[in-house]
Amino acid sequence: MKTGLFSVFSALVLLVSGIFFPWSKTMLIIGLCYGLSALGVAIPAKSGQVSFGHAMFACVAAYSVAFIARAFPAMDGLLLLVLATLFGTLFSALLGLFVVRYRGIFFGMLNLAVSMVIVTLLGKLYNLSGGTDGIRVERPALMGMLTDRSEFETLLLVLTLLVGLSAGWFYQRFTQSATGEALAGLKSNETRLEYLGISAHKVLWVGYVWSGFWVSLAGAIFALAQGLVTPDMGSWTRSGELVFIMILGGASHALGPFVGAAVFQAVKLFASAYMAGVWQMLLGLTLLTVIAVAPDGILGAWQKRRESLRQGASS
Repeated sequence: MKTGLFSVFSALVLLVSGIFFPWSKTMLIIGLCYGLSALGVAIPAKSGQVSFGHAMFACVAAYSVAFIARAFPAMDGLLLLVLATLFGTLFSALLGLFVVRYRGIFFGMLNLAVSMVIVTLLGKLYNLSGGTDGIRVERPALMGMLTDRSEFETLLLVLTLLVGLSAGWFYQRFTQSATGEALAGLKSNETRLEYLGISAHKVLWVGYVWSGFWVSLAGAIFALAQGLVTPDMGSWTRSGELVFIMILGGASHALGPFVGAAVFQAVKLFASAYMAGVWQMLLGLTLLTVIAVAPDGILGAWQKRRESLRQGASS
């Protein structure tokens, strides 16, 4: 309950920050998209399967936004998000039928291989995708309202915050459900799960599809916020960033990926401004420090600290 109230309070703080500091709106939206994507990556990670290519779903959804907007210029932005997320989720469902048959490094590398194929095709098919230059996405009407850039960003920030809160609620409910418990059971003993009559492939496929859904939704929102879609959205470096954020924040609670995204964005902006030549090194050192000091991520360490204080008070 306290965590839920904290999440709502954090959302309100971000909204107020966006209103009083208009320059920060796009940055906040993109940060929330990173957190939402990392939350998606955390779902199959519950079973011990880490994907190094999940950014491809964001890329598929983002290009879906661009293609649909180009074909139907008058389409509302909300409908664009729905259709693009649907395409990305369907793609994850089809790919998942094949990928969930593998475990460990094979699972991670197969996702990476498919994402690299998609990025390469998007870069080469210039007449269709605009090549490495990408496709511009014109600002659409949002919820039936034609707005200027500032109003559009405010509406999109509110929408993204609501999506983030919904995703957090879903993640907590899903991990505590029978399917979520079975997904976690894959990590400890898949054979025992099969003996109980539970299909390991089906459980992982369900988690994989939900994962693809949240990453696709984040990619669609990102396309509208940035106004430009490029193949780089599905690159292996972007997928690596999502895994980085998940580990940084921790996956024990829905807030973890969003905390990781906030720290990632803050360190990246600081390093880019003051340590432009070695900003990747600073990010790497940040991750190494967190792994050494808090193996369960920033939020996991905070939860452990709170539990130890509570036990000390009760004794």
